Amino acid sequence: MAWSASTRYEVDPAPHGLALVHDLLNTIPAGRPRAADLLDDLGDAQAWVDQALGCWAQEAAQAAAQVHLTESDLEELRGLRAELRRLLASRNGDALQGGEPDMAPAVHVAAAALRMDREGRVGLEPRGQGWRYVAALVLLEVFQAQRADTWRRLKVCRNTRCATAFFDRSRNNSGVWHSTKICGNPENLRAHRARQRVRTAGL
Repeated sequence: MAWSASTRYEVDPAPHGLALVHDLLNTIPAGRPRAADLLDDLGDAQAWVDQALGCWAQEAAQAAAQVHLTESDLEELRGLRAELRRLLASRNGDALQGGEPDMAPAVHVAAAALRMDREGRVGLEPRGQGWRYVAALVLLEVFQAQRADTWRRLKVCRNTRCATAFFDRSRNNSGVWHSTKICGNPENLRAHRARQRVRTAGL
């Protein structure tokens, strides 16, 4: 089972449960030609949720939850996606990319419960229905990634013509392109040509 949103942009998913957050970020329309927004239509959104929760369950070795979305859930999921993308872009001083609505950042609150198993292990479990369950699971994975110090490696491609989220696996966490070949080299070439034009104009 593959992470459908990230796979269509040919990026490797983030490790472990953070791949769910990564895949949510990549439900946006991006690429050339533009892929569909997987949260724009109820049928597409339900298919994405089913696939994403199935992938997450495989990663976590748990049974996949059954979540049924309604039309009203879509706006909430898009809002959560926009907030996460804004956070990733703003912490690096970048402008928001990818056509997300320009709105004031909101605070997302999701419910989770503490549960102890028979071996005495205590864990957090998401609660809620529809988008609330998805949001709870996503925020739990963000929390886990922050504790593991992998959250800072989830980024948005700096190419202003792109919007793809990627997990930076470079040793010093210095990556800025989701793909050097697709985005990095063309952007660097454009910047080089722009500098040449400036030098030529100054002669």
